[in-house]
Amino acid sequence: MKPVWQSAWFASGVKAATALLWRGVEAQHRVATMRLVDTLAEQAELERILEASKPPLPPAAKDLHHLLNTPFRYRSPHPSRFRRPGEPGLWYGAHELHTACSEVAYWRWRFLVDSAGLRDGELVTEHTFFQARVHGSAIDLTRAPWKASAAAWQHRFDYSACQALAAAARGHGVAWIRYASVRRPDGLCGAVLAPQSLSLNASVPAQTWVSKVTATQALMLHDDDRLTVAIDI
Repeated sequence: MKPVWQSAWFASGVKAATALLWRGVEAQHRVATMRLVDTLAEQAELERILEASKPPLPPAAKDLHHLLNTPFRYRSPHPSRFRRPGEPGLWYGAHELHTACSEVAYWRWRFLVDSAGLRDGELVTEHTFFQARVHGSAIDLTRAPWKASAAAWQHRFDYSACQALAAAARGHGVAWIRYASVRRPDGLCGAVLAPQSLSLNASVPAQTWVSKVTATQALMLHDDDRLTVAIDI
């Protein structure tokens, strides 16, 4: 596929940038292991066995908090917007909390409707949302020269242009990519390629949200903060 960008854009369109990004992760893994054991000692041993079975972390991610380093551990066979199947993992976040919620809700909905045994029911999950700081050389797809190819970057289902760009960006030493959220109007997201560009923002407390998705809607709830996520089928 012919790139939708010009090589010269890497000379003029890569700038140092810093941002605070929200990310949500499922918060039920310890509940799952507790169901399988009778004592806390057994639970700790099960967690140790599970940890030992995981692929090793890349050197650049070893010193990061587990909320930051986990995505870099795996080479998933399933693609994402800026990663082809089998390529190194990357970390996704969003500038706005509700954008991060919308992204999580969409992918929970996708999991539901793509699962034959689940799509006629509902899926309720609990998620921890936290904030991290990213800094380093960045591509901003919402600004020139990159925004000239906005239609390719914001395609709802075809990720090929974004995946090709991320692969090229790694070769140019780009730390992260800022892009417009496809799931929430006016939302901004970040795809972090370089683990060493991340740090946990401990000054902002984590939040617990409950997600409920059915085949026709996705809902997010945290205390009095409620969000209905539009599903574009």
